[in-house]
Amino acid sequence: MLATLAVGWVADQVLQRVAVRHPEAPVWALLRRCRVPLQLVVCTCLLIGIRPIERLFELEGDDAHRVFLLALLASSGWLAIRIVAALLEAFFARYEAASGDPSRMQRVRTQLGLTRRVVSALIAVVTIAVMLLTFQAMRSLGASLLASAGIIGIVAGIAAQSALGNFFAGLQIAFGDTVIVEGHQGTVEEITLPYLVIRLWDYRRLIVPTSYFVSKPFENWTRTDPGLLGVVLLHLDHTTQVGQLRTALGDFLTNASLWDGLEWSLQVTDTAPSTIVVRATMTARTPDDVAALRFEVREHLLAYLRDEHPTALPRLRPGEAH
Repeated sequence: MLATLAVGWVADQVLQRVAVRHPEAPVWALLRRCRVPLQLVVCTCLLIGIRPIERLFELEGDDAHRVFLLALLASSGWLAIRIVAALLEAFFARYEAASGDPSRMQRVRTQLGLTRRVVSALIAVVTIAVMLLTFQAMRSLGASLLASAGIIGIVAGIAAQSALGNFFAGLQIAFGDTVIVEGHQGTVEEITLPYLVIRLWDYRRLIVPTSYFVSKPFENWTRTDPGLLGVVLLHLDHTTQVGQLRTALGDFLTNASLWDGLEWSLQVTDTAPSTIVVRATMTARTPDDVAALRFEVREHLLAYLRDEHPTALPRLRPGEAH
């Protein structure tokens, strides 16, 4: 036990000092989370090699040895999972420091999270298979898990084709993405292998199977760039001064905090016997900003027409009421 505590303390101190000397490499600080499983591995190795329990209690047979061996295998699998998690998290920290694209960072975070889950499940399956090999009655089952189909066969046999499809489907979406699924707009709040949780605009949660994103098309508004183009349509009278209305829109956007300053326009896109269709477009940084900016622009343009050009607002002419 003293040797176990000493190894754990020494490893922690070494990692701490290396992390201080190399602050640009976060992996050393993250590896300190492996202290407990490392101590379990060292302790079980010493218990197997020296056999103090068997000598102390004069135990015969291999029961105690098998228990310690199972504990060693389990703690080794736990240590491997912790190491993989630390490496993936360190990789994301380095990528986040080097990249300035928020949408790309969300996508990488999602992909690394799914990768960590799959690798952890794979390590757990291999660990259980090796543990089964220690039992004579279960040796054939453990050998079949490891030798008959290999590691790929293990994953395919347990996850099956649909689960693998769910995994690859999950790589197409990131946390925080704004999507439209079956006519519902929302933000991806949680991603798991079997399903996704999408938070709708009214705070309801839409549960969608992950396989949906493989077999059906869907809209992703933030896949590469969270910025969007908002559209406001107005049906106005033919006497509308379009040039003055365009100037009013430009003056409003110049002072609007939600406009990202990239693009805007106002054009007549269609005509009818009694009205014209005026389309105002403007860009914003996020889908939420686009929606709010559209509401503000529509309200401002209607107020401007009401106060400055009331005749531009369409009215029923004699003979049109019926």
